[in-house]
Amino acid sequence: MTDPGVVAGAVGALTGVIVTYATLRFRGDDRTELAAHPSAPPAASADDRVERLVDALPFAAFTIDDRRRVNVFNAAAAELFGVERDRAIGRAIIEVVPSVDLERMLADALAGETRTQDIAFGSGGRERFFGITAQPYEDGAMAIAADRTAMLEAERVRRDFISDVSHELRTPLSAMKLMLETLLLSDDDAEARTLFLPQIADEVERMIRLVQDLLELARSDASAVPLRTEHFDLTEVATSTVNTFAQRADSLGVDLELDAPEAVDVDADRGRLVQVTVNLVDNALRHTPDGGRVVVEVGREGDDAIVRVRDTGIGIPFADLPRIFERFYVVDRSRSREHGGTGLGLAIARQLVQLHGGSLTAESVYGHGATFTMRVPIRQSGPKIKTG
Repeated sequence: MTDPGVVAGAVGALTGVIVTYATLRFRGDDRTELAAHPSAPPAASADDRVERLVDALPFAAFTIDDRRRVNVFNAAAAELFGVERDRAIGRAIIEVVPSVDLERMLADALAGETRTQDIAFGSGGRERFFGITAQPYEDGAMAIAADRTAMLEAERVRRDFISDVSHELRTPLSAMKLMLETLLLSDDDAEARTLFLPQIADEVERMIRLVQDLLELARSDASAVPLRTEHFDLTEVATSTVNTFAQRADSLGVDLELDAPEAVDVDADRGRLVQVTVNLVDNALRHTPDGGRVVVEVGREGDDAIVRVRDTGIGIPFADLPRIFERFYVVDRSRSREHGGTGLGLAIARQLVQLHGGSLTAESVYGHGATFTMRVPIRQSGPKIKTG
């Protein structure tokens, strides 16, 4: 990933070197050197040296003349823009890289202005953003470019994450502040205490869960989650989870079933996989209405051990399905507080499974339920791994 400041600095440094070569050419130093050593092979021209210099750069770079025709187009630029170098040389830059924004930047550079800007190329899901710095060079202009798509996406995720955390903390804090102010003004009103104190306790509990989830995510991001590996049967984990939720499922009017016909041995962190399975079953029950059904399946598929949680709930809209493992992403925010979720559970679950070398995926047809599948490597034959 190339930082735009680094790109701009590289342009400046490169321009200085190129100008030095150009000065040598205009002073006739090449001819003087050749005359002093008549037996020496012909020296490369300044233009040739500039071309070799630009071509050796590890990032995309090109130069144009005052008619906006390409003079030099290095291999990195050819790869970045998907253009053959031989087809680029001598052609108008707008033909080589059809971008109005880039054309305007280069026009400003030809007029003597240095500019740095992110420019979008492509459209829809294939859109990419290139950070480009354009600068005057002799009678033309030079530009350096770097793909900043991943960097900008990471920055967007960071901003969204901070915004979501702020929202999730501000909402319960504002509610608690209002309820406490009411209690302080109620002159020891027993009815007010009965009404508001349980709500305050609920909001405090919600904030505690949120902070715990944030700490869990921070540890996962830093690869600091310790995995205490042991040998166990994944069916036991599923059985225990189903038993834990049996009473809640009955109270919701949801039929909770276990489909685990055989033992499935794994070498993994039992506690972490319990955490993931609990999250998936809890999520299924929260989104399955009265009269619905949740099935927890355990089995083998190839070299993987499988825990699959199917429900007959409301399902996930097609547009939301690719994003449900994002942090704080909630399909229906108007109901998220009602169901008590923070929007972090699935993100944490996926990271925990990936730490085991496995995967967590989701399938759904909106209105016809959802299926979440956890895959972890099945235990290979050999000595039992110690708990670490």
